Amino acid sequence: MDDESHPRTLYVGNLSRDVTEILILQLFTQIGSCKSCKMITEHTSNDPYCFVEFFEHRDAAAALAAMNGRKILGKEVKVNWATTPSSQKKDTSNHFHVFVGDLSPEITTEDVKAAFAPFGKISDARVVKDMTTGKSKGYGFVSFYNKLDAENAIVNMGGQWLGGRQIRTNWATRKPPAPKSAQDNGSKHLRFDDVVTQSSPQNCTVYCGGIQSGLSEHLMHQTFSPFGQIMEIRVFPEKGYSFIRCQPNTLHDLVTRATWGSVPSQGHFHMC
Repeated sequence: MDDESHPRTLYVGNLSRDVTEILILQLFTQIGSCKSCKMITEHTSNDPYCFVEFFEHRDAAAALAAMNGRKILGKEVKVNWATTPSSQKKDTSNHFHVFVGDLSPEITTEDVKAAFAPFGKISDARVVKDMTTGKSKGYGFVSFYNKLDAENAIVNMGGQWLGGRQIRTNWATRKPPAPKSAQDNGSKHLRFDDVVTQSSPQNCTVYCGGIQSGLSEHLMHQTFSPFGQIMEIRVFPEKGYSFIRCQPNTLHDLVTRATWGSVPSQGHFHMC
């Protein structure tokens, strides 16, 4: 298993179906000695991806810098640090996910897991890292099997000190849905005030999704900057969504007044 501070395993995605483990090893061993390559092709509806493990961290870092965005058999591949080396990540889509923010740079996944373990059984935990440097981005996620455990963790860990900082906690996306009833399938739209009461007072980030084509940082900035100062925009074109971080006094206008005339699909957004 990788050392948290010196990872050696890379995720290589968006691969052509003609790419093989042998071809990946031939390409990546030109940069440094590889220990293994594991191709994942079980999900026929998605593009194949693989995990490449190096013997040395420095070789893995060099391969990340050199290979991310390069074309292999006509497709531009995406290379990042692997979150679970040489194995498929467990399915936690039906679990209850907690966002953990304002983490100190030295905090590792194991630190986060240890801090939240007293609240219940954890199915997954990770500190998100910069794809180029391998260093922490200052936030992470913890997933619980039980909804009540996640709620208790959010209430009790928000504002607690972990390392050298007070951390923030919230639901990772929206508050997990309540059990379905015949009258409510969980699809109702929330008013701005409802969203605010469910979110941290310090939260100034908006999720914007449902964009089927043409998504770019420029488009998001052009669409939302008329409502106030935009601090940061992160876009995920292949998945059709983005995150917009703005000033607190901008948030209300952005959520309640933004229109979608210049966005090439009917988008939807909420605080996260």
